[in-house]
Amino acid sequence: MSQELSKEPVFDGIGYEPSPFSRSQFVASKTDYDFATYENANKDKNKKILVVCTEERYMTMKNGKKFSTGNHPVETLVPMSHLAAAGFEADIFTPKGAPVAIEMWAMPSEDEAVKGIYEQYRTQFENPKSLKDFVAGDMQSDVEYVAVFLPGGHGAMLGLPTNDDLKKVIHWSVENDKYMLAICHGPAALLAAAHHEGPESFPYKGYQVKSFPDIIDTKTPGIGYVPGEMPWLYGEKLEALGIEILNNDISGACHTDRKLVTGDSPLAANNFGKMSAEVLLGQ
Repeated sequence: MSQELSKEPVFDGIGYEPSPFSRSQFVASKTDYDFATYENANKDKNKKILVVCTEERYMTMKNGKKFSTGNHPVETLVPMSHLAAAGFEADIFTPKGAPVAIEMWAMPSEDEAVKGIYEQYRTQFENPKSLKDFVAGDMQSDVEYVAVFLPGGHGAMLGLPTNDDLKKVIHWSVENDKYMLAICHGPAALLAAAHHEGPESFPYKGYQVKSFPDIIDTKTPGIGYVPGEMPWLYGEKLEALGIEILNNDISGACHTDRKLVTGDSPLAANNFGKMSAEVLLGQ
């Protein structure tokens, strides 16, 4: 049946959302979120997760067409659900405090848990904190951020990899021994740490990750997931800075290297969320 679906991307008035065929392959109506519980959940409400999202919607492909993207809802909300179950609330940030761009076409329509946490944080997604203001305040806040979370979606490649405020936050997180959590295309935002500099300034040089492979990004135009060839590939840029990407496929795999936790795709969202919660709780 899915073979009869169109592979033509769907025009939204400005750019293109994935084709019906590619959605049938990669967008599930329900996630595998497993409602894990954490016996030693954090009780200190002052400890939170700093979530850095994109405020940019459209990626211009090499052919000039625009891909309607943002942060992937499954890769954002399933990990946040596990972190919440482990006792860690989230504060949502974008570079300037503009609303978060979310790939609503990827929202799992029959997943009440995922839709529920989206509603819980809807006000923050619509009116997030400003990363620029946070940095201007010398990263001082009324709460203790125990980790920085970089959700996936191609939107993580928009603005964040060249954002100097994010650069300062990444270095601050490393210097203060905080965890960095990044899933799918989320590691693209780590490029900010070396913006205007070279590999010698990159704090994750020598680290291993599992993330969305460049090789798959080169193939997705063929099924209409994106409306043209990618403008650039984030994996090769990370590798040039000294990161080793362990996977060339997507299987739901996750990996922890010191205080960097990564996962390869939406398939990894549940296990990535559990791994993140467990390392933060010291399990």
